[in-house]
Amino acid sequence: MRFREKLLLLITLGVLLLLPMVAEATGNSFYIRLAARILILALAAVSLDLILGFGGLVSFGHAAFVGLGGYVVGIMFYHDFHAEPILGLQATQNFVLILVMAAVVSALFALIIGAICLRTRGISFIMITLAFAQMLYFLMVAARKYGGEDGLALWNRNEMPGDIVDLHDHGVFYFVCLGLLLAFLLFAYRLVHSRFGRVLRGAKDNERRMIALGFPVYRYRLVAFVIAGAAAGVAGALLANYTMFVGPSYLAWTRSGELIVMVVLGGMGTLFGPVFGAAAFVLLEEFIPELLNHIRSGWGEHWQILLGPILLFIVLFARNGIYGALRGRSGGSMLAPGYAELNADARESNADADANRAVETDPETDTQAGRPQ
Repeated sequence: MRFREKLLLLITLGVLLLLPMVAEATGNSFYIRLAARILILALAAVSLDLILGFGGLVSFGHAAFVGLGGYVVGIMFYHDFHAEPILGLQATQNFVLILVMAAVVSALFALIIGAICLRTRGISFIMITLAFAQMLYFLMVAARKYGGEDGLALWNRNEMPGDIVDLHDHGVFYFVCLGLLLAFLLFAYRLVHSRFGRVLRGAKDNERRMIALGFPVYRYRLVAFVIAGAAAGVAGALLANYTMFVGPSYLAWTRSGELIVMVVLGGMGTLFGPVFGAAAFVLLEEFIPELLNHIRSGWGEHWQILLGPILLFIVLFARNGIYGALRGRSGGSMLAPGYAELNADARESNADADANRAVETDPETDTQAGRPQ
């Protein structure tokens, strides 16, 4: 990681840490809530980048895991409010336990979906992930007990154990979201720089070669898919607490499309890029409609007409996204080293194989080794 990239990340972290204090001091607390939404969507987008940018898996069903995490919060709230046990257990409003449950539930569904979807490639993979997401979407629409198509309105946010902090305070909730995002970024950074990450990226570039080298590509991809699903579930739980609402729209394929747009805007395969992409998307969504309504009343609802040209410009002229443009590098700082190591490993393996074949077929070597020709 170059100095300019480190400086960019440090400045971004400084802005994120100071933003709540500056917003409170200037009387613009609205920006704290807006920034919290950016952080939640950034967590979901980073989890998608793990399989899209590093694994080459274009999933149009990633929002399903976000929705499942949100419904864990909603269903727990419903059963706790009505004092009804769920699966024979007492419902809880403990924030930490609910985050764990959201991650586990989403990971289990990701395991099931991934075990099937990852046996396909290309357009088939895209369509099957979309099909599973739509099945879960219509399942939630049919769940009348939990609001059906109207969703569930939550009357309060979850509670921290021991009431150590109040999640109803927007500043506190913001820092919780920031802490979880930073924790996942650190975990994902270590993951993509490990042997696991190198195999995942190598399979994206040349799956046949990785299989020939003896790597179980399917299992590596499945683990990555499960990790991404679990992180998206945590993002969904945060989103439900943020909006104090959960509905089938959280699982809709359009939400998956928005997450893909965030990854592309920020920069695929950059890990930190989706954070910038989520910020760009949310800010465009928030302020472009207002600008268009100033030009002519009613134009604001068509704000995505401007999003298309912006996305096209990014794809054509800033292929590494906003993050790539800001750090001023043509290549990915994370992708290049790993790919180079993979190539080195592959060359070393090929050289060993060639040497072994040469020893087996060289008569002179056989004689020196004392074996009969």
